[in-house]
Amino acid sequence: MLKSLSHIVSAAARLSAASSFRVLEPAVRSRLICAPASATIRPFTRSLWMMSKSGGHGGPGLLAASGRVPPVSCGCGGLHTEGDKAFVEFLSDEIKEEKKIQKSASLPKMSGGWDIELNGTEAKLIRAVGGENVTITFNINNSIPPTFDEEPEPGQKADENEPEIVSTPNFVVEVTKPASKHSLVFDCHYPEDETGRGDGEEESDIFAIREVSFQPVGESDWKETSYTLNTDSLDWALYDHMMDFLADRGVDNTFADELVELSTALEHQEYIKFLENLSSFVKCQ
Repeated sequence: MLKSLSHIVSAAARLSAASSFRVLEPAVRSRLICAPASATIRPFTRSLWMMSKSGGHGGPGLLAASGRVPPVSCGCGGLHTEGDKAFVEFLSDEIKEEKKIQKSASLPKMSGGWDIELNGTEAKLIRAVGGENVTITFNINNSIPPTFDEEPEPGQKADENEPEIVSTPNFVVEVTKPASKHSLVFDCHYPEDETGRGDGEEESDIFAIREVSFQPVGESDWKETSYTLNTDSLDWALYDHMMDFLADRGVDNTFADELVELSTALEHQEYIKFLENLSSFVKCQ
């Protein structure tokens, strides 16, 4: 009798425990789902990060804020900002102004029968004189001397005081004789303190010889192993004969004046092209 009663009590206790567990189980599971830093929510948290960031794949996330993406106005994929827009407007006005002051769309001609060859910023003048070939090479890059702004005089507008932009490039004269393996090469320049002529005085040279050397015919680069004569300490009589040698072959003050005009026009032409290319690049066209 006591044994049967014990079995009944044990069964009732197990039934009560099972019932209590079934009642508590939903609450426990609810707390587990809402618990912070649980392993079960990390994939979900990472998914939100992946959707809000690029996720390491280079593209914008699904939840990325649209205001943080740079505006793109064309299909080039480049950056377009308000600063770029202002830059393009400035360049457009600058190009119009430069074209207004451009003397001619074509380059001025050189007297003396010089043929001209252009390769970007480099120009080559070629002439045959008595069986000799004379070649002049110059580059307009860095050919404009620095200018220093001066205070305008009373009653004078600021733009009236602006100095004229003139290109005075260094140039190389190469004289080649028939059946000769070497050319006589003169490295010439426009000295800043000798570009004018004195009033009432004998006409002075507006260009000067800096160096003289023999170079192999057909060599495009100056051969450093060839002896080079620097004219800084040269006897003036020898120097004058060299200047006369060039003048007899058409390289004189008239040529030097015309070269400045040609170089200035070419430099201005290339400057306008640069502004146009810069504008197209910023606009991404």
